[in-house]
Amino acid sequence: MASPSPHDRSRRPSEDQDEEDPVDQMISRTGCGELHYAVQECMAEHQDWRKCQSQVQTFKDCMMTFQKARKEQLMKQRPSTESA
Repeated sequence: MASPSPHDRSRRPSEDQDEEDPVDQMISRTGCGELHYAVQECMAEHQDWRKCQSQVQTFKDCMMTFQKARKEQLMKQRPSTESA
């Protein structure tokens, strides 16, 4: 009997593992999770990324807003090196 391929991505984790996907966790922290799911649902429904450009753009805009706010937050936390 052949053993399953380690590259088989169709296998699901066991039911006792309730770990959320790390990518989903990261996206949820941005506040853009619902928009990400909208892109996924559109892709599943249409099987053509060209038909989902509205959802993709909305998700992209949300992520850009998050990244800009995060960058500003990090810049405020950095000690000023100009006064040295």
